[in-house]
Amino acid sequence: MSEQKKTRTTVDIYGTQYSIVGSESTSFIRLVSSIVDDKMREISDKNPTLDSSKLAVLTAVNVVHDYLKIKDELEALQEKIKTEKG
Repeated sequence: MSEQKKTRTTVDIYGTQYSIVGSESTSFIRLVSSIVDDKMREISDKNPTLDSSKLAVLTAVNVVHDYLKIKDELEALQEKIKTEKG
């Protein structure tokens, strides 16, 4: 079995540097990190008294919520395509 090459990328999320290791491209890791940073800043602007750990949890909850909504929409579209073909 071949192993995928791992890439180490340093990113800045909400003022803290993180070293992320993954099989995705550096540009993809930077994109994901940028989205997380943007979401944390958006939530922080609306809730300036949150400490960083609560901010991180709230950000994770928001991102997973968005993911699940999009996943449901995708599944509904896939089902619609199936029934239209059928």
